[in-house]
Amino acid sequence: MHILLIFLIALFGWCPENTAGRERGPIDCKEQFELEEFLTQTMEVPASMRAVRVHKWGGPEVLQVVDVPVPKCENGEDVLVKIEYAGINPVDTYIRTGTYAIKPTLPYTPGSDGGGVVVATGANVSTFRLGQRVYVTGPSTGTYAQYALAHQSMLHPLPEGISTAQGAAIGIAYRTAYRALFIRGGVKPGSIVLVHGASGGVGIAAVQLAVAAGAIVYGTASSSDGRAMLQENGCAHVFDHSKDGYMSEVLHATPDHRGVDVIVEMLANHNLGHDLKVLARGGTVAVVGSRGTVEVNPRDLMVREAAIVGVMGGTPAEIAEGFAAINAGLHSGTLHPIVASKQYSLDTIQTAHHDVIAREDPGTRMGKLVAHI
Repeated sequence: MHILLIFLIALFGWCPENTAGRERGPIDCKEQFELEEFLTQTMEVPASMRAVRVHKWGGPEVLQVVDVPVPKCENGEDVLVKIEYAGINPVDTYIRTGTYAIKPTLPYTPGSDGGGVVVATGANVSTFRLGQRVYVTGPSTGTYAQYALAHQSMLHPLPEGISTAQGAAIGIAYRTAYRALFIRGGVKPGSIVLVHGASGGVGIAAVQLAVAAGAIVYGTASSSDGRAMLQENGCAHVFDHSKDGYMSEVLHATPDHRGVDVIVEMLANHNLGHDLKVLARGGTVAVVGSRGTVEVNPRDLMVREAAIVGVMGGTPAEIAEGFAAINAGLHSGTLHPIVASKQYSLDTIQTAHHDVIAREDPGTRMGKLVAHI
């Protein structure tokens, strides 16, 4: 009986006081009932945790691992997640410098993406249960920590076959890719899409999403392994973007050399001027990333009646649309996040912030960088 009780409580948040036969929602962080002491023992949460903290703006050296209190579910819709893996995003490095549009109050814990397990819930949470595997994006507290607090709307269940490491690779990468392709880029079945720098986290997400939508996808990567991975994920043509003249190859690969309909651009300061020359009439460049200024010839836009659009966050409705599509793809198996072979920990987070920008190590060039917490 004791073992059965543990199983029911861990799986469903079940309570023997439920004499009406109705299901009970996840257990409230503050709720008092007969088995509260027992549950505290089975879902033990320590008073403190290891977390990365930023106390001043600067380079990777400002990332310091310290002990801090574990956050508590003080809002009825809060969920506390034990983070197993945290996603490392380029935007994390921009925020850390203090020069980005998003500037949190110091000190703060970085990290917007994570994969882990629900360990506590607020009184009004009914969607998630204790012990459930989830991925989180946009939490109230950063994911570079052993525990993170998030509103229940920022959590999504992980289907069987998707690990918590893969969960840490979903949030920003797939949401950004979806927005670039379908909301800003207007991709439709049959569209020719070029993903420029396709072997990274956002790039491979864009490839998988576009292929699933019936687009004809071209991808670029600098390594032969990266190009092989892109072909395995459905790219019709792959190109080496470290090779001189490869954009001419892109143009000639399109039917009648007409050009591509949409380009998802990860490094606009380097590629944007060249992108415009391979667009089809009415084509669009969706700019996901840029690390500087760039000069373009407006005539390249004019003659093609083309457009350059920026990609950032989106409205709540657009974000919800994106995650509805992403979650459907995860459950159907059409989307399968790829994690970089080189992984990190809290103690090597400074190296991770260097590597996510430099990508010098071959183990960082394919897939999303994550840290094992």
